[in-house]
Amino acid sequence: MAKMERVLKGNFDKILAVIEDGILRGSATASLEDSSDFSGGSSRCSVRVFERYSMLGSNRVSMSVTLFQGSDDLIYLSAITSGGSQAMFMKLNTFGEEAFLEKLEAVLDRN
Repeated sequence: MAKMERVLKGNFDKILAVIEDGILRGSATASLEDSSDFSGGSSRCSVRVFERYSMLGSNRVSMSVTLFQGSDDLIYLSAITSGGSQAMFMKLNTFGEEAFLEKLEAVLDRN
């Protein structure tokens, strides 16, 4: 499992669209598996679960991305990848998970 957390500034909807577009266009096998959106008062939360095939690990890897914006107008991002190991009792190969997370980092750094 790999994890990234950031605090962002900007337009919530634009940041979410950039993430979705960047991940889906960044890999031929990437897909948006499901999504969820909540709001209350001045707070918003969006969750996206992406999946893609990892050639390095010969398996599928998922990435959960959560954006939260509270009353301070800052946008908090948490991204967690999972599924990149083929071992039964311990993780031996996390290259696919780390590569998927690096794709998100590149998308965010470009914008």
